[in-house]
Amino acid sequence: MDLIFLSLFHTSITFICIVGLAVVLSGFLLKKIKQPTLIAYILIGILIGQHGFDIIEDESTMRYIGELGIILLFFFIGMEIDLTSFIGNWKLAVFGTLGQFLLSIGCVWGIGLLFDWNATRIIVLGFVIALSSSAVIFKLLEDKQLMNKKIGQNVSSILLAQDIAIAPILIIISIVGGEDTSVNSVLLKILGGILILSAIIYIYIKKEITWLPFRKSIKKDHELQVFLALFFCFAGAMIAGLFGISEALGAFVGGLVMHAGKATRWIHDAIHSFRILFVAIFFISIGAQINIEFLVSNLLPLGLVLIAVYVINQFINTLILKTYHNSWKDAIFGGAMLAQIGELSFLICITAFNLNILTEYAYDFTISLISLTICISPFWIALAERISKRSQLTVAEDEVLQKNRTS
Repeated sequence: MDLIFLSLFHTSITFICIVGLAVVLSGFLLKKIKQPTLIAYILIGILIGQHGFDIIEDESTMRYIGELGIILLFFFIGMEIDLTSFIGNWKLAVFGTLGQFLLSIGCVWGIGLLFDWNATRIIVLGFVIALSSSAVIFKLLEDKQLMNKKIGQNVSSILLAQDIAIAPILIIISIVGGEDTSVNSVLLKILGGILILSAIIYIYIKKEITWLPFRKSIKKDHELQVFLALFFCFAGAMIAGLFGISEALGAFVGGLVMHAGKATRWIHDAIHSFRILFVAIFFISIGAQINIEFLVSNLLPLGLVLIAVYVINQFINTLILKTYHNSWKDAIFGGAMLAQIGELSFLICITAFNLNILTEYAYDFTISLISLTICISPFWIALAERISKRSQLTVAEDEVLQKNRTS
């Protein structure tokens, strides 16, 4: 009887049913307390992962599908983003991102002096905490309908600049880690970056691309819409991958092309459900990597570093956003949105671990830290939003009192 139960439990159909039911129930409960569904995805990943009930038969396949979700997410971002506003924010995107990297590395350097870390580890960990989560924040910006607001555009610009920076970051880590990085590999990445920037500039200048003479007939065919959208999404990702840069960035350019072709509305309707499914799998795969035993045994150091990361990132990003003419309310809120560590930091950790920059303990610690910051991010953002609103009300009340006194 037990064998029959176990074989049934480990079938793919049963697995999908369990995950689907768990998402519905946990998502419903989280909505009741006004928290995003992505927390449910991570919690489910913890429960079904190898450190939980271990019911995932093929974790590598699940991570691969999760990566497809990120590619689709960036494709949608490209379709929905206002490129004119993004280009207009290039100073914030470039200098804000550089400031984030330099200040993060500086803070980690101060901590590293206490623990006698070498310069290579300090640089790696500085990059790790500097990158924010595009997957988390773009979803929150969409849910709060902030994509077209000033603070939403500013945060989006910084996030996209960080994602573009991942290619040179990996090159730097490979060099400082002692890997034999060939000149051809570096030149290929540089060429890919130039091509992507050229494509963005072309779309910005062109404004509208009439690349589909038969788009009227496609509007009437739902099946062709799905495959056309998937082609542009994954063709952009494939081309970027050939140059050794982020596939998600290539998908983003594919989305810009679709936006310039005025195909946003019907493409969005055609493949929106694909994005929901794959992004959910991505966050479940993150949760599956969290080792509960490791968390429990390292709860105090993880908690202390977690607080330090949020305080440092909140301060740095609030300062950057305030410098670029945002109100204190928006700067605090934007700083909270950028305070967590992003999913691309997983890639940095894996690269650093393979180059022996990070020990096995440091790798497990960092992976756990990244996952925890993603889990806690919605709560931190809600807290910062509440504090910023309260501070704004206090300022308004003081102004009213001042006016009453003068009158």
